[in-house]
Amino acid sequence: MKEVCIIVAMLKEAEPIVRQFDSIVEHNVFGRRAFIGRLNGEKLSVIVSGVGKVNAAVCTQIAYDYLSADIIINIGVAGGLNNTVEIGEMYEIYSAVQYDFDLSEFNGTKIGTLDGMYSNYLTFDVTQMDARRLATADRFNDSKEDNVLLTQILDADVRDMEGAAILQACYFNDIECYCYKVISDKFGSGSTVEQYQLNLEKCLKKIGEKIPTILKRVYGKER
Repeated sequence: MKEVCIIVAMLKEAEPIVRQFDSIVEHNVFGRRAFIGRLNGEKLSVIVSGVGKVNAAVCTQIAYDYLSADIIINIGVAGGLNNTVEIGEMYEIYSAVQYDFDLSEFNGTKIGTLDGMYSNYLTFDVTQMDARRLATADRFNDSKEDNVLLTQILDADVRDMEGAAILQACYFNDIECYCYKVISDKFGSGSTVEQYQLNLEKCLKKIGEKIPTILKRVYGKER
């Protein structure tokens, strides 16, 4: 059986998962909180990375090197960009791009294309067909310019601050990576911050409800 590690940005995103553990031990792993135990009899670890791409990538490497993870699952709250997603609902992600990475003037590649890559989107492993596209950056804002980039140029459905960086780290380590996002806010529906604050508890509840199904799908695919 492969080792599965869930990476979340914030402790509040970990809590709906770890409270379902049958047994649990908390560790401090290079300054990050990690919870190792069993959920429904299966061994599982959860690590809290902190917000942002660097934190996410570093913790992915920690999960691989220190926790011996063969499979990474990124779960968290994110923003919606179009009418294919609804607030409070969870969506699997099938591909992701870093929309604050731009070498276009240097080498003519599309925005988000990593150095040495040929496509700006990298692909996640998926367990179902109904999945969405994710855009990641170290930004949390209501920028109209960003929205044009995200929707009209990159054709993304969801935005966050960690997912694509986790995927990049998994890509270079050649390990499986899955991603699930719950929508806390939608662009054009008012202040992003106010929507996030209003809908956060609903989103965290959804994470707790969905985690058994997610794990069943991932473990089932492995078997």
